[in-house]
Amino acid sequence: MTIELTEKDEALLAGELGPAAKLAMSILVRMADVYRAERMLDITGAHVDATIYVGDAGLEFAERLAAANAQVVVPTTLNVSGVDEEHWQEWDVPADWAEKAHRQMLAYQKMGTLPTWTCAPYQTEHAPKLGQQIAWGESNAIVFANSVLGARTERYPDMLDICAALTGRVPAVGLHLDEHRAGDLVLDLGSIPEIFVERDDFYPVLGHVVGQVAGDEVPVLVGLAASPNENQLKALGAAAASSGGVGLFHIVGVTPEAPTLEDALHGRPPKQRLDVSIGALRRARRELTSTAGESLELVVLGSPHFSLDEFRQLAALLEELGGKTCHPDVTVLVTTSRIMRELADAAGLIEPLTRFGGRLTVDTCILATPMLSKRYQTLMTNSGKYALYSPGLLGMTVAFGSLEDCVASALAGKVVRLPSPWDD
Repeated sequence: MTIELTEKDEALLAGELGPAAKLAMSILVRMADVYRAERMLDITGAHVDATIYVGDAGLEFAERLAAANAQVVVPTTLNVSGVDEEHWQEWDVPADWAEKAHRQMLAYQKMGTLPTWTCAPYQTEHAPKLGQQIAWGESNAIVFANSVLGARTERYPDMLDICAALTGRVPAVGLHLDEHRAGDLVLDLGSIPEIFVERDDFYPVLGHVVGQVAGDEVPVLVGLAASPNENQLKALGAAAASSGGVGLFHIVGVTPEAPTLEDALHGRPPKQRLDVSIGALRRARRELTSTAGESLELVVLGSPHFSLDEFRQLAALLEELGGKTCHPDVTVLVTTSRIMRELADAAGLIEPLTRFGGRLTVDTCILATPMLSKRYQTLMTNSGKYALYSPGLLGMTVAFGSLEDCVASALAGKVVRLPSPWDD
């Protein structure tokens, strides 16, 4: 296809704004052709997922850009890195991996980016606004920006994200455009009792179902008996983007573009309408557990990265234990960003975790850095994303549960699930 380019686009391609911008723009134009885009559009922000060190090719690309004096032209946050710069020596991270991951971090920082090092940039001061055109990588960040904030981003893969940040331009395709933001299918939650909807562990389970059913289409959720809070929406989106390719969902009466069902569907009939039953949710919850036993070596929280409110929830649960500590055979790990760690520490929320025997790692996560020793065979988590990815990426079996289940299991030294409405 012939792509309409502006004078600025042509200047970028001609190298008038430097070799790094030229390279970035040439990649974007090539991808615009692949996407069959007719034009490019401006963005006002970016979030780069290519920061994670996964091999020499990604490092070489970042250092090549940095050596060419690449500079981002829009505010650009950085996703998790391949290493916790401050504490990697406390884990099983190989020194050569840490050195290369650190080099990749430095390369991206040299480009004028904001060193946020988090998969949840939407919970920082850099969150985009309704209608803002952005280029974000990281699946959970993409779905949150589109669905909860009403910003507009396509699903940007590694390296294309930094190209967008260096040029301020992207192909005008997909979820950037009104016509692709309409709901495709309706999922009716009217039969789900409010006692479930009020629970935090309902949302990763619901997200798991939504992703499986919707794939990469836009689901519209109706009949929800309560309005979810920010962290519940975060858990829903992260799970839906993991079990499926959901980049945008609408919840009627909750998300910005869905005050009514008609608005969510853009006045069109849905392709399909499905009732979501409590039985389907119970089956999905069981699917998130891949261990059959009670043995446990690790409890891990924070995918997406732990927020300040989640630290508050955890601290309150730990304070109720009256000074009890986790079982000596279980490691309790919370992953978060350096920003949230500082805020939580200032609020006195880190001390209860430390007193319990828990540990903290920042700027990365267990899926992005080789930090875990072979002794860890089974983990427990309240994260739908960790539950889904850990067996394949880490070779570990998983027990999924609520935050309360995770704390009780850490205390007992084995998988424990407290009585709940999920019991059938």
